[in-house]
Amino acid sequence: MLRIGIIIGSTRPGRVGEAVAKWVYEIAQRREDGIFELVDIKDFNLPLLDEPTTPAMHRYSKEHTQKWSEKIDSFDAFVFVTPEYNHNVPGALKNAIDYLYSEWNNKSAGFVSYGSAGGVRAVESLRLIMGELQVADVRNQVMLSLFNDFENYILFKPDPHHEGSLHKMLDQVIAWGNALKPLRKKNT
Repeated sequence: MLRIGIIIGSTRPGRVGEAVAKWVYEIAQRREDGIFELVDIKDFNLPLLDEPTTPAMHRYSKEHTQKWSEKIDSFDAFVFVTPEYNHNVPGALKNAIDYLYSEWNNKSAGFVSYGSAGGVRAVESLRLIMGELQVADVRNQVMLSLFNDFENYILFKPDPHHEGSLHKMLDQVIAWGNALKPLRKKNT
């Protein structure tokens, strides 16, 4: 079975991303076609990118990078849970992604986003990043509105129809993750 990391893309105090990611995780846990794990970038304490060589060389000198590398390398696919900050992804998420290269390659990714416009602009940015990292991002995504899916912009109360969207996205992430297995095996 595929191992799928559900990445919490915000480190901000008072963030709602953790509640959203836990919702994704709880629904995903009911499935029998993948092994799901929550991954909180906050737990890795990644400073602004501080490695002296490009991640493509895979020569990490910092312990925090090595731990992050091991965690991301252990997955076959990802679900990024991201807010939209100023029409883009949070700096902490972009920084965490930029630490690595080959650990992302030949895997699949889906997106759960939230914001005033459902976080769609953050996902558009992530799609460009995923392309450069050789990650197959899937079309279906879950878009949560700060106005409709949160009470007072803080308490997460998703509309029930989002669960169907989440399953469709996970179906695609798992299908693509399985399809890319032969490419991942070539690189090991």
